[in-house]
Amino acid sequence: MTTSEEPRPHTAPDEDLLKRLRTPHKFPELVLKASYAKGEFDSLATDCPFIFRHKRRYYMTYIGFDGIGYRTGLASSTDLLRWEKEGLILDRGPAGSTTEFNAALTWIVRDNDLFGEGRLKTFEDRYLGTYHAYPQAGYETGPAAIGLCWSADFRKWRVKYPCLRASDSDAGAWERGGLYKSCLVEHEGVFYLFYNAKTADSPWIEQIGLATSRDLKTWTRHAGNPLIPVGPKGAFDDVFCSDPCVLRCGDTWVMFYYTLSSDGRARDTVAFSEDLVHWRKSNEILVDVGRPGSIDATYAHKPAVFSVDGRLHHFYCAVSPAKEKTIGNVEIHEIRGIALAVP
Repeated sequence: MTTSEEPRPHTAPDEDLLKRLRTPHKFPELVLKASYAKGEFDSLATDCPFIFRHKRRYYMTYIGFDGIGYRTGLASSTDLLRWEKEGLILDRGPAGSTTEFNAALTWIVRDNDLFGEGRLKTFEDRYLGTYHAYPQAGYETGPAAIGLCWSADFRKWRVKYPCLRASDSDAGAWERGGLYKSCLVEHEGVFYLFYNAKTADSPWIEQIGLATSRDLKTWTRHAGNPLIPVGPKGAFDDVFCSDPCVLRCGDTWVMFYYTLSSDGRARDTVAFSEDLVHWRKSNEILVDVGRPGSIDATYAHKPAVFSVDGRLHHFYCAVSPAKEKTIGNVEIHEIRGIALAVP
């Protein structure tokens, strides 16, 4: 197992930045829930938010789970608190395709400024996103692959053949078990594809790595992967470092991501970099699990951070035990939905 260095005190610049990134106040209710209606793509869960601004509205892409696999939906809002679902934007593909069972869009290339407007970039008049797809039916079953997808209006997406697979000849041992969520950043003509992946061991660990490209066709994995390794035994990140969300704050790049520890809890944290390649962990929990009975009593993870007028909105996936066996007309085992924390 690859481990990080021992936790160290924050440097003064990091501490100043952390003051701007902390969001200790949580809304007590989910801002986007599962539909709990059979036949709906999000009948069992809403997950993996991504937030952006377009014209005068805010939009959220999110993943829905229906017991078969992932599909991707869109919601909109005028205040980032009350969200209206707008339906599917990326459905599963035909039999035999990469997306036959899963089509999970997780990121759209946007402006890089954490405290900017959060608007999408275009490339040849199209929006560029990343997706991942698992090869079998069920909850994240089999080794997923990562690919690019394109849209003229961010409401209908076309997927391309995967650009990264766990079976690639240059894939490291840290990712042989399968790939997960990705984050795509364009900076000075280079595309940086951050992603988490798992080992083939059981139980596995998840860590974050990087692949880069100048033409979106040829991708080079970073020789120093994983960039964000798991921490030492007993640390809050000793099992997973996952789901990167990379944005820029002044001269510093920040990577929000979640951790899983041996206590079975998932939490959001952040790391810092000046060059998008060399990262230092903050060793601080930004969003922690809640008390028993709260919406995030089990997990507070999968960050999507967005700013309005200098005020951060830290969206995340909250998970708690189900208090009932059924809601609506579906059987449930947990409550998994989108939550929000603010300064």
